[in-house]
Amino acid sequence: MKIAVFPGSFDPITIGHVDIVKRSIPLFDKIIVAIGVNTQKKYLFSLEKRTEWIKEVFKDYPTIEVSSYIGLTINYCKEIGAQYLLRGIRSASDFEYEKTIAHLNHTMESEIETILMLSPSEYSSISSTIVREIILGKGDVSKFVPIEIVNGLSCHNV
Repeated sequence: MKIAVFPGSFDPITIGHVDIVKRSIPLFDKIIVAIGVNTQKKYLFSLEKRTEWIKEVFKDYPTIEVSSYIGLTINYCKEIGAQYLLRGIRSASDFEYEKTIAHLNHTMESEIETILMLSPSEYSSISSTIVREIILGKGDVSKFVPIEIVNGLSCHNV
């Protein structure tokens, strides 16, 4: 079984993230959207809220699971038996960063392959960081996040 992990903080998940996952469905038997937890980082949304939203976004996709982990992503992949690490690339700087991480991960766990997918140009400027700023500024994020997040924000106090 070909298992891929798509890691991130997803604070919140964006339409760019969703696009990468959906385009990857034919490539893998299972994709685990894995929410990395960094105890040193302050998140805008709780782990529970992010998990709930991502499960709702992918509820109609039986080969997609949602999970969370603490520690190195490569160790998590090994623990769950994933052979692939899936990452999205929006820009040249993303590529350089992801290439460096992929080389380090390969050195640590050579049997886990990193797959880099390009984001479509229309999503290249969308990031969770920018979306958080728009949310905190009480702006409209409906063009940047899935409808499930938009709907969830209307009942969520930020």
